[in-house]
Amino acid sequence: MNCFMFPGQPMTVADIPAGDPVFDELARRCQDVTGYDPREHETSGLNLTESIRLQLFGTGMSLYRYGLLTGQHGPPDIITEHSMGIYPALAACGSVDSGSALELTGRIGVCLAAMGARHRYALGSVVGLTGDPLTSIAAHNGVSIANYNTSRHHLLSGDAEQIRSATVEAEAAGAFSVGVYSCDAPLHSPLIDEIADELRTIVAEYDFHEPHIPLLNHLDQKLLKRADIPRFLVEELCRPVFWEKTYRALRLAGASSFHEVGAGRALTKSNRWIDNEL
Repeated sequence: MNCFMFPGQPMTVADIPAGDPVFDELARRCQDVTGYDPREHETSGLNLTESIRLQLFGTGMSLYRYGLLTGQHGPPDIITEHSMGIYPALAACGSVDSGSALELTGRIGVCLAAMGARHRYALGSVVGLTGDPLTSIAAHNGVSIANYNTSRHHLLSGDAEQIRSATVEAEAAGAFSVGVYSCDAPLHSPLIDEIADELRTIVAEYDFHEPHIPLLNHLDQKLLKRADIPRFLVEELCRPVFWEKTYRALRLAGASSFHEVGAGRALTKSNRWIDNEL
């Protein structure tokens, strides 16, 4: 079984396909619906935050690479997604068109960025601790585990100062790598409930179609149906990403070939870590 994986927001902009007419058309479409041109990252969409522009770049690259990988490997048997990767994944499975995927990425990003204008948030990367001790550390510092990427690689989400305190405590508890990264909003945490009604209003403006390729979601490892999509798009921002569970479910279902459809290789690296424990 051939699986295409759509990653979330990339950390940086790199490997822009120069002079490729397919990417050029996607970039023009992105600029038309969001005001941001991924070919001109340093100068385009400066009214948007860096996080929004990275999210849009990630969606554009995922849409572009989906076409390339489909040409190389044929259409996938199943699709899965991680965090903001849900938007290009919906386009890949035929639930929305590429313009809507880009527009939805931008509009959700703007809504999230409004939280960052009112408060300082951060993400904390913790490598080396299992979930149980990190759960205690997160609770002690008033933050949430946002990503369960592997058994020993997690992201924390919440108030910036509390995230810093949590990563210091995690390092003291034996984590061999920690990092703190500024962000617009406390993604994949209950704090997003504050803007849930605004997110629902945005999502309600789109008409979603039944996926024509099975799309496995990262919350409960079930296939998304048309009726599930509006609720999922809000709920997934308020709850953690369970990537290890998702990858293991795909392996049990018979997936044997995995292709990362986007910028970077973060999911591929996580899969290798998980495979070492299978």
